[in-house]
Amino acid sequence: MRRPFRLALVACCAVLAAPAFAQDSSAKSGESMSPEEQAYVESLRKLEWVSGPQQVEMPGKSKLDVPDGYVYLDQANTKKYLELNENIASGTEVMFAPDDLHWTAYLEFVDEGYVKDDDKIDADELLKALKDGTEEANAERRKRGWAELHVVGWAAPPKYNASTKRLEWATVVESEHGRGVNFFTKVLGRRGHASIQMLSDEGGLDDAQKALDGVLGGYRFDSGETYADFKPGDKVAEYGLAAMVLGGAAAVATKKGFFGALVGFFAAAWKFILAALVAAGAWLKNLFKKKD
Repeated sequence: MRRPFRLALVACCAVLAAPAFAQDSSAKSGESMSPEEQAYVESLRKLEWVSGPQQVEMPGKSKLDVPDGYVYLDQANTKKYLELNENIASGTEVMFAPDDLHWTAYLEFVDEGYVKDDDKIDADELLKALKDGTEEANAERRKRGWAELHVVGWAAPPKYNASTKRLEWATVVESEHGRGVNFFTKVLGRRGHASIQMLSDEGGLDDAQKALDGVLGGYRFDSGETYADFKPGDKVAEYGLAAMVLGGAAAVATKKGFFGALVGFFAAAWKFILAALVAAGAWLKNLFKKKD
């Protein structure tokens, strides 16, 4: 289901030598990896990985510097990666991650206008809405034969930094495969906002968040496109900070009677990496060894 509140993020970047799966990795992995894990790694091998350092041009007149030691997937390959891990993909995200895939992050630009940041956030009310909406959306996951996802609670309640113009929160999500954390960052700009979603395990959240902050130090709006550059007459979003936690325009549509918009949001909102398959992580570094 395509989400109406997210627009395509197009990555315009120079073509670099794609990272290659090490020639000897399959032989080594066969000694200690299950057939399921081997199939998973083989699927990863087929994706068109791009290694940093590289600057990526994005819509919304912004840029992201993908650092050395990190990898990147464009929209088409991000969609394949997400579906490989039983996630509903919008087709608008791009992915970046450290080259061991210990955590992964997904970034897209939401072109829905300037978001006013003067409303209050009720964390308890938002958590209830997140739980209820996710349960409604599990019907879509069942149709696909995928495990249901459930919101356990906050790993970190929503918090807005008026200096950096960033709204952040983290939720603990579980399925039959285990638990994971979805960490969200919304970076406000003049004409919309950058939406970043990071997946990590609970124990590694602090380290992953610090690493993500470092990468986001290389994300910036172009001159004239920052939040402070707003001018009268610019498009203004129909929602504020609190509604961003519930999908922005999808939450607005629900108030107008279009409940399906919110269900669509929750169907694709959470991302999860299959724990059994991540057991192959010892071999993932081999994916990104450069060809000689």
